[in-house]
Amino acid sequence: MTGAVASALLESLVDYAGLFPPAQLEMGAAVKKYGAHRRSDEAWMLGRFVVPSTRLSEFSAAADPDLPAPGSGEPWPLSVLLGADVAADAALFAAFGEGHHGRAVIDAVESKAATPEQLERGLEGLPQGLTAYVELPIDSDLPPLLGVLRARGARAKVRTGGVTPDSIPSPAALARFLVACAAAGVPFKATAGLHHAVRGIHPLTAASDGPRGTMHGFLNVFAAAALARRGALAAEVEAVLGEERPDAFRLGNDAFWVGTWRIVSTELTAARVDFACFGSCSFEEPMADLKAMGLL
Repeated sequence: MTGAVASALLESLVDYAGLFPPAQLEMGAAVKKYGAHRRSDEAWMLGRFVVPSTRLSEFSAAADPDLPAPGSGEPWPLSVLLGADVAADAALFAAFGEGHHGRAVIDAVESKAATPEQLERGLEGLPQGLTAYVELPIDSDLPPLLGVLRARGARAKVRTGGVTPDSIPSPAALARFLVACAAAGVPFKATAGLHHAVRGIHPLTAASDGPRGTMHGFLNVFAAAALARRGALAAEVEAVLGEERPDAFRLGNDAFWVGTWRIVSTELTAARVDFACFGSCSFEEPMADLKAMGLL
């Protein structure tokens, strides 16, 4: 592991979503990659394996050789994307838990909702003890939706990219979301398009002739989230999201710097544990960027 500030910034930050675009690996390959990442020097930065509920049995078959024996290591943590039938998924989770005790554990679920009514229905019937993330439309009326999430102890989710340029929200829209979550006291997860550390123009797919776009950087998003949690104004949060200079991001002895913004390690830890995380279909790209920037 590296220094205390880097640990506060990055520990368990990245949920691995290799099954999803643009990587879209088949299950066996995604499981092998995740297992390799868990054995790597960077394993301390790795979070959950993300899998749809409809593919849990496929995951079980593919992962069985790689999962630890009960009591021989930490069980693999999973975040499961819910299907349309929450009750059926709850039954799946119970069966999965019985069959994978000490080897893999479902500790988070993810879903979508666009109205408070949909939120209430989607959260009803979930098993106790799960962290629930609900994807909200970034351009929606956020306070009523966030109010339901807070009352139900659930968390928000926002899409920060995709495989086309129009799927990437503007820094202003994302800043509005972060500030709203902070004001409501609702933690969030950012997902899609966060393959790189710093905002910049990158290919949006693996195709050599595929589209390119200006992607959000996960360091931008996390730093902006920490500042929003501190109470920064939307314009200030937007400015951090829009920073494209890699040398603006620095690790000091007791703080992380973005330009002139200083975020101390205790703020980083609190934001990472209680407010923000992100998912990426790649673990190699984020790590490569951090190493190239000298942050690892």
